[in-house]
Amino acid sequence: MNTEISLPPALRKPRLRRWEASQYLEIKHGLKVAAATLAKMASTGGGPAYHSANRTPLYPVSELDIWAEKRLGKLVHSTSEA
Repeated sequence: MNTEISLPPALRKPRLRRWEASQYLEIKHGLKVAAATLAKMASTGGGPAYHSANRTPLYPVSELDIWAEKRLGKLVHSTSEA
């Protein structure tokens, strides 16, 4: 059985705009992060790394994956591990 998530073609690019990054995080990692929240994090810190191309934030997919894994935390087997 193939457990690979099938992303829509618009989200298969190497760098995503903020609204696409929001969709990617929800589909790929199950994290609901609004585009407005990513914008807030871009100014205050704590969000995923991005490139700024002519004032357009472009999030590398690899950076979104790294940020999501950090946000999710380590796997635990019981509540006593948390």
